[in-house]
Amino acid sequence: MNSKADILLVGFGGSTPAPVLELVSQAVSKHGYQSIQPLRSQNFEYELLKAPYRTFLNTAAGKTTDTQLIIYNLPSSLTEYLSEASQKEASFIRSTLFAGSNASAGQVIAFDVNSNSFLGLDSSSSDIIDFIKTNPSLSGSLACATLAALSALDSKATEQLLPATTQSDTVVLIGSGGREHALAVALAQSPLVKEVIVCPGNGGTKAEGGKISNAVDSDGNPISKQDNDTVLELVKRVNAKMVVVGPEQPLVDGVVDVLAVECSSVKVFGPSKAGAELEASKAFTKDFLQQHGIPTAKYQNFTSADEAIAYVKSLDPNDRQVVKASGLAAGKGVLLPTTQEETIEAVKEIMSDKAFGAAGDTCVIESFMTGPEASCLAFCDGKTAVLMPAAQDHKRALDNDEGLNTGGMGAYAPAPCVTPEMHKEIEAMCIKTVEKMAERGTPYVGVLYAGMMLTPNGPSMLEYNCRFGDPETQVVLPLLETDLYEVMTACCDGKLDSIDVRFKENVSAATVVCAAKGYPESYPKGMAIQGLEQAGSVDNVKVYHAGTKLDDENVTRCSGGRVLAVTGMGSNLTEALAASYKAVKQITFEDSNGDSLMHYRTDIAKGAIRKKLRIGVLGSTRGTALLPVMEAIATGSLHAEIVAVVSNRSKALILEKGKSLGVTVTTQFVSSKGLTRDQYDAECTSVLVGAGVEYMLLVGYMRILSKQFCDYWAGRCINVHPSLLPKHAGGMDLEVHQAVIDAKETESGCTIHEVTEEVDGGPIVIQKVVKVDDSDTAESLKSKVQALEGVAFIEAIQKKCKTTVSYADAGVSIDAGNSLVEMIKPACKATRRPGCDADLGGFGGLFDLAAAGYKSEDTIIIGATDGVGTKLRVAHMTKKHESVGIDLVAMCVNDLIVAGGEPLFFLDYFATGKLDVNEAAAVVRGIAEGCSQAGCGLIGGETAEMPSMYAPGDYDLAGFSVGAVHKDKVLPQNVSAGDVLLGLPSSGVHSNGFSLVRKLVEKANLDYESACPWDKNAGTVGDSLLTPTKIYVKCCLPLLKKDMLTGLSHITGGGLLENLPRSLPSNVKAEITGHPPLPAVFSWMKQISGLDDYEMLRTFNNGVGMVLIVKSDVVDEAKTLLREAGEDVVYDLGVLTERQGDEEQVEMKCSLA
Repeated sequence: MNSKADILLVGFGGSTPAPVLELVSQAVSKHGYQSIQPLRSQNFEYELLKAPYRTFLNTAAGKTTDTQLIIYNLPSSLTEYLSEASQKEASFIRSTLFAGSNASAGQVIAFDVNSNSFLGLDSSSSDIIDFIKTNPSLSGSLACATLAALSALDSKATEQLLPATTQSDTVVLIGSGGREHALAVALAQSPLVKEVIVCPGNGGTKAEGGKISNAVDSDGNPISKQDNDTVLELVKRVNAKMVVVGPEQPLVDGVVDVLAVECSSVKVFGPSKAGAELEASKAFTKDFLQQHGIPTAKYQNFTSADEAIAYVKSLDPNDRQVVKASGLAAGKGVLLPTTQEETIEAVKEIMSDKAFGAAGDTCVIESFMTGPEASCLAFCDGKTAVLMPAAQDHKRALDNDEGLNTGGMGAYAPAPCVTPEMHKEIEAMCIKTVEKMAERGTPYVGVLYAGMMLTPNGPSMLEYNCRFGDPETQVVLPLLETDLYEVMTACCDGKLDSIDVRFKENVSAATVVCAAKGYPESYPKGMAIQGLEQAGSVDNVKVYHAGTKLDDENVTRCSGGRVLAVTGMGSNLTEALAASYKAVKQITFEDSNGDSLMHYRTDIAKGAIRKKLRIGVLGSTRGTALLPVMEAIATGSLHAEIVAVVSNRSKALILEKGKSLGVTVTTQFVSSKGLTRDQYDAECTSVLVGAGVEYMLLVGYMRILSKQFCDYWAGRCINVHPSLLPKHAGGMDLEVHQAVIDAKETESGCTIHEVTEEVDGGPIVIQKVVKVDDSDTAESLKSKVQALEGVAFIEAIQKKCKTTVSYADAGVSIDAGNSLVEMIKPACKATRRPGCDADLGGFGGLFDLAAAGYKSEDTIIIGATDGVGTKLRVAHMTKKHESVGIDLVAMCVNDLIVAGGEPLFFLDYFATGKLDVNEAAAVVRGIAEGCSQAGCGLIGGETAEMPSMYAPGDYDLAGFSVGAVHKDKVLPQNVSAGDVLLGLPSSGVHSNGFSLVRKLVEKANLDYESACPWDKNAGTVGDSLLTPTKIYVKCCLPLLKKDMLTGLSHITGGGLLENLPRSLPSNVKAEITGHPPLPAVFSWMKQISGLDDYEMLRTFNNGVGMVLIVKSDVVDEAKTLLREAGEDVVYDLGVLTERQGDEEQVEMKCSLA
């Protein structure tokens, strides 16, 4: 713990007592101390920056002190003192004190948080350091006071070790979910707790062992209920000292009130029935919030459905509303309609149809709010509240926040969207709630869960819950450093302010919920859970159980929808997620057939990992260069957001630009009156840090910055200078431009550079150049350069957004990419054709037109690009990947042939979240096969591994094909009435319409492993649907070479009705007289969907994949060539006729059979 800092702050955790802040500030400003180092005192850096202290941790060069000042925070409780970190600190303090006269040892001053004073200092002197220096004997008194306090803690620790005096309490914990498992684990860590009895508990709490067990009755049988009578009997029988209530229902049922009467000496952590009204009645809560000025959405409460509907009709139809059942509805009583009609239906569902039973007797209708949500949990003691780190959870069942609402599929903390100042604002709301509840005569004790919406107008309360959240508890409690039992005891005793509630520094937690397949709708139970031991052995992982039970053979089985919450820890969120997902992949839920029935989301915290860069601005002038940055952010072309604009001039127009961004952007004038440069820069920094700024822009900022500011923001602050640095460094505005002209320079520009103590001397980030004309003046040159400054800022910010440590750190494997190239080279080589060698590994693919038989002067190059669409989902789910590569080629080359061109070469783009070499190789082999069928060379491609864009196991494809056609043979041409339409069969659904296809499979209660219902010989549903798209190149090329085709139409998305007109002139129409019977797959889809002929024809290919337009006199010859190319079936679809007026261009003269 040795340090060269002048001041050490030891063991303060998250607290920053005002007397300590004042002492440190004086040490710097009056006594020349240069550097401050917090040790387990994480909040001092921010609090010292703020007024009135205005102090950086590393201060300007000044007098170097001979000794350190060590300010030690005396542990406020025995359990805190007994922690490993606190014991190390106490040992360091003792050794320093016993060093005595050693000048390098430092002066120790101990602070007692309970008395809010320094031990051994009775003086009221406003300058403690000066007082110590003028009273030499005081140093010994301070040392004695500190040692005496540590000795007193040692005595308490000794008592705790003796059986006769040790505190060893029994805790009864009510509940059976993952939340309760997490609470049990945290409570059991306390040295003051003998046992934690969970009532009724789950398979995880039963298997946990140690201090944790599930409740049993007096005969030793498991207790399965948690009603008031059961809890009361258990508490009395086991002589519990505390009861902790997990779920909301026992609170609403009044278990706290019953225990207060029947077991008055037992501490109960949880609110009374009156306090739980905050969750039990949304109508009560909305009225409470409005009455006490706590921000929330505009609302109305209703007990009459007719009145509620009338209210909805009175609103602007464009104003979206949220409809809530006021009572408890198991987390499902909130409906999110999108239209006025849907809102009325939601009211009927809740109030008339009683979808949520008596919970919907009262209905709340409130305005829809936008913004990220945050779960903010606070410890409450009936008088005040202490907010825990904010968490964010994921309610939807499926990735990308799709699917039905659930109890929660994952969570993470701390949530980066809640800035330090926002945290204080939300904590103040919770404190106010506790205070106002006390004024009502219903003191609130326990956890207050504030569901917040971080709207463009600031944090707004969505709702209150009166208990720990699930799965938020599984990420917040692992961050808690203070003894949970001691915190809960302080809450029950109304002494929360006597406990220093600490959370771990620089640690993040993320949990992924493993659910039964089908949740939140019907889902199976009883599956054996495999891999728990392996998952639990992953470093920094804890597996919390929710819906589990142990059978008679001690096999852990699924007993609920949300089964497990797998929590990972790390020094940042990325590490925490990696640990969690690594453990999740060890787990399976298997039924008796060995089938996996587990589901989990793969994108937990994706938004937080990919969060926008938070930009702060310091400016003194108009801020013109900021406008392009604002526009780029508004259009989404810059993955950043401006969160603070600060100026040293009260009337600077740049402040108006900040205000125009909304009230959540901190826009502030900071006066420099009476402040040193260091102090002013510290106060500005406090404003920026409070807003969560990560990256700083200086935009026309007319102040010299202090060394401390430059050190604090090193590598995170940029400035624009109106010249091409290093030329004309140090100059400003017009003098720079005049200097350029005077030096007869031919070019100038602007430079974005990092800010350092050396003016205009920091590393150059971006330079933009303009030409200097002979006629330029300083003013005209300024206009030229200024026009580039905003663009330069944008490029610099984009460069910052793209900064990474290494590909490996970002989850990208370069070695895997290289392995893939080697694996697919043989397949690509097999596609060689005249004009290309189909070799891989270079920077680009080459093609020789002449070698392919084309002369450049009479050749037109054709390009086509396409993808495979949501058919990829079927490939993902069935783990069959080769056929989609053929699909990709087909979708491109079939479009090329329609223009009369011969496909020459193909390139692919494969993007994935995590590169699976074998999977990617299978796809590319399919692409190579498709190229072989089309006669084109696979000359290159791109494999992009992007963990932040795609979930693990997901990939997407894009294809790019280039072909050639002689200038006089481009199709369509000479299409006219009388031409004949021939059809070539499709191989199946091809690659369009799969969003609907997948819904039809789901509607029919099938999955992709089900036996195929439309073709018994096809194997499974997935096998049939993955039949690759047919490639029509080799059968059509002979007709093209003989000039027999006047047009072609590839039947893709939009079907025959949408695609055929693309090849027809406006004066003709197609009469379809001979459409073939529907293949079995389309008949099945028509039956399941209920679509009529028209909708089928504009959605699917219905068995016809390509339409050929030929003159009537070559029909027979065309059919012969097609049969010679392998097309055994050719359909006589119909003919082209004259079109009258606005007639549809495709007229069906027959029905789909």
